[in-house]
Amino acid sequence: MGEFNGRKMKKQRMQKKWKKTKYKVRVLKLIERKDPLQGSPQAKGIVIKKTGVEQKQPHSGIIKVVRVQLLKNGKEVSAFCPRSGAINVINEHDEVIIEGLGGSQRGPIGSMPGIKYRVSKVNGIPLEALRTGKAKKGAR
Repeated sequence: MGEFNGRKMKKQRMQKKWKKTKYKVRVLKLIERKDPLQGSPQAKGIVIKKTGVEQKQPHSGIIKVVRVQLLKNGKEVSAFCPRSGAINVINEHDEVIIEGLGGSQRGPIGSMPGIKYRVSKVNGIPLEALRTGKAKKGAR
């Protein structure tokens, strides 16, 4: 370390920063580019079809899922319908709001393969209110 070593130290610090993955991902905005929601917490979309997906081992059962086409960029994602009877409330061509499930690094949770999002609202009404019968779904 010399008296006039500041410029060299600053350069070395920047080179070391770029070796760190978290720094690189944040600065280059890689999550926003890769993510179908483009970094936002929620997104609006149209239901294309309703399906059932088998769980991963060692669990067994069918997860009720809807395929949603996002309005903001036209990408298709699978969204989980939480709780029993929720899939019966959602029809094709309904407008839904989806949000992330909250898995590690925006990934899937547990035994649900490739499902990273869940349905929170249908036609502007909370899914839980529709499911329990506290609200009626308006015609679109």
